[in-house]
Amino acid sequence: MNLKKNPRANLENYSKFFMQLGLVMALLVCLLSIEYKTYERSLSSLGDLNMNDELEEDIPITERIEPVKPPPPPPPAPEIIQVVEDKSEVEETVLESTETDETEAVEVEEIVEVIEEEEIGDVPFAIIENAPIYPGCENMSKAEQKKCLSESIKKLVNKKFNVDLAADLGLTPGKKRIFVMFKIDNTGKVVGIRARAPHARLEKEAVRVVSLIPRMIPGKQRGRAVGVKYSLPIVFNVQD
Repeated sequence: MNLKKNPRANLENYSKFFMQLGLVMALLVCLLSIEYKTYERSLSSLGDLNMNDELEEDIPITERIEPVKPPPPPPPAPEIIQVVEDKSEVEETVLESTETDETEAVEVEEIVEVIEEEEIGDVPFAIIENAPIYPGCENMSKAEQKKCLSESIKKLVNKKFNVDLAADLGLTPGKKRIFVMFKIDNTGKVVGIRARAPHARLEKEAVRVVSLIPRMIPGKQRGRAVGVKYSLPIVFNVQD
């Protein structure tokens, strides 16, 4: 049997191509179905909105109040000048002249000028101009008199102070210091003695010894007798 169709028109020759095309289309459909996504939409209730309602606002009616001006003050009454007839007699005061006659002698009292003396307080011994003069130091210069006073007071204290008192008080061995302060007043007398020591009996002994200092010629500042402050340290050793 002879075929009358054109061999190119035979579809069986393209079966392999159609099968591949079908597979490709199937795969494409599957891919699109997998990638396709849907989203759920939910609309929240916005409530009822009535646009027709109009807000009514009460607008107060204001009125401008003009301030009330006070009435102007009345004009001052014109001053009435009343003429009064003066019938009383006015006594004239006669002022007597205070000028003296050139021929009259005037006694003038002598004017005495009063000079107030400046008060000078107590002066420390270190800066006094003229130091107090200890008995026996008169015939010396100012510097020597000052040195003589200090040495004389030290000799008196070393001679009169009871050193054995420290041992009787049971003080610990070593150096003990007593600080004594006093004043040589403007008459040369030692006053205002104060002492500070490790024991009250030592203070009492220091006051007793310093009170034995004899009366001196007072110190001077600017040519005037003044009080002089003096400090005296007393140092002694307590033996075992």
